[in-house]
Amino acid sequence: MGVEGCMKCIKYLLFVFNFLFWLAGGVVLGVALWLRHDPQTTQVLDTQFEDKPAPNTFFIGVYILIGVGAVMMIVGFLGCYGAIQESQCMLGTFFICLVVLFACEVAAGIWGFVHKDEVASELKMFYDQASTAYLMPDRSAERKEQAKAVLVTLHNALDCCGSNFVSKLLSADLCPKQKGIGVIAKADCGTRIKELFTEKLYIIGIAAVIVAVIMILEMIFSMVLCCGIRNNSVY
Repeated sequence: MGVEGCMKCIKYLLFVFNFLFWLAGGVVLGVALWLRHDPQTTQVLDTQFEDKPAPNTFFIGVYILIGVGAVMMIVGFLGCYGAIQESQCMLGTFFICLVVLFACEVAAGIWGFVHKDEVASELKMFYDQASTAYLMPDRSAERKEQAKAVLVTLHNALDCCGSNFVSKLLSADLCPKQKGIGVIAKADCGTRIKELFTEKLYIIGIAAVIVAVIMILEMIFSMVLCCGIRNNSVY
């Protein structure tokens, strides 16, 4: 016999929240794929200098998000099916999966907060190495050409020029074309690198908070419904 009264209301609320959770998983997966294939980010992080790629810490985080989004969609479907079928086993499994996902999200959030400046710092160091190699007169022509290719790519992708006043003047021919004092007024690349990843982190943070709220509500509803089904089966 199916649940009645208040439990029936909770059953359909759980189904609705599971559907929202499934959609949220799709959103997380979509955002992660967008971050991975965003032309600006990809162009910046796919550069190489002296056979060394740009820091890939950001992409590692994105790959984790892709996995989380896919798992969320699977768990959301499991919760929807368990709620409609009133299956204690599936609801219990769903609850355990939610607890594990929630713990992983909290751990990832703490790690991201602690290391939020690491990606930007690593990429800025990568940029400074290429800039130094291009500006130093004692470097080989081959190395200068490699550095030039990296700088042109980063300057165009980030719409920036140099890291300070002197480097702007010395590498003006590698910057996006500007007239007059436009090159001097152009934002320096250190600032643009920081802004690029700060914007991305805000998007990830907002999505994580929304998903966390939905997960907490689902854990509450799934336990209440599971207890209601057990009590109903006794009578």
